[in-house]
Amino acid sequence: MAKRNNKSATFLNLILVLSLLLIISITECRQLGTLGFGFGEDKSTIPVCKSVYGVQAGDTCSSIVQNFSLNAEFFGAINPNLNCDRIFAGQWLCINGTVNQVAGKIHAQAINEIKVSNKENEV
Repeated sequence: MAKRNNKSATFLNLILVLSLLLIISITECRQLGTLGFGFGEDKSTIPVCKSVYGVQAGDTCSSIVQNFSLNAEFFGAINPNLNCDRIFAGQWLCINGTVNQVAGKIHAQAINEIKVSNKENEV
């Protein structure tokens, strides 16, 4: 009976130590901004805008990209919350700045899809 209690106590202590280590690990990772597995927020994707443009009536994302000789990936990266279907006259858009290019790739794909759908609607 004593051996069984000893094994149970050892097992329980091991579980408690592992739980404590897990809690400490999670707490430290939250302070560092990552969970240690690449799931944290990537703070390098925050754009820094250097120049802005006020949207005029009739402007589209495609026309702005062409007028300022930008590429869709860069334009999407420096305007991460832009919805090209809903731009409006007077809206300020970033046309020059810096950002991690990884963030813009996803947004650029959306802009390219809008360009394709706009061309299909024109035909």
